[in-house]
Amino acid sequence: MPKPTFFNLSEEKKANLLKAIKKEFSRAPYNEALISNIVKSASIARGSFYQYFEDKEDAFLFLLDEHIENNKAYFIHSLQKFNGDLFLTYIEMFHYMIMKFENQEDRAFFKNAFLNMNHKVESRFTRKFNDKDIKHFLEIKDMVRKDNLTITDEQELFHVMRILTAVTIHNLVETCAKELTIEESLKIYTKEIHLLKKGLVQEEVISSNDTNIHIN
Repeated sequence: MPKPTFFNLSEEKKANLLKAIKKEFSRAPYNEALISNIVKSASIARGSFYQYFEDKEDAFLFLLDEHIENNKAYFIHSLQKFNGDLFLTYIEMFHYMIMKFENQEDRAFFKNAFLNMNHKVESRFTRKFNDKDIKHFLEIKDMVRKDNLTITDEQELFHVMRILTAVTIHNLVETCAKELTIEESLKIYTKEIHLLKKGLVQEEVISSNDTNIHIN
């Protein structure tokens, strides 16, 4: 989390600093990104950087956090647009996210973010993402249409959303790693979401013993 001095900056100065941070993390993977390049691009002293952020990791995670918050707002907008249909909302959300990849700097930033995080940063980001996942769920759970879902309670709805989110992140990573076009990526993602919506096992074949399987 940035220091209070960062939030006290004017909107113009904050935007300029974040632009410089994004530029550097788009240029190079996290481990190779340099604070010296950030301060040079932002035209600030190196000491000023540490008045705003604890370190490089702090700046990197804040930028990711900003993207998560923007995506959350769009998710809510899409959920309202599709009258609570979770599957249409996720497809719309995924399309919104990969459309950002048309911008080369955005594509480079997300590629570096998804493919080159070290273990420490990845663990912290995952923990932060999971915390936000729960908060986000509590904010939107009553907006989700449930009469077309085979769930029995809110706990199951939460896990359905965790699965859909995991599939979404996996496809974003694949899009970056394999340099997929927007059309290719959306086609694969839509197919996977439709498979989840349809279900993978015929109802009469489902056994009550499925939840009691032990792997030796």
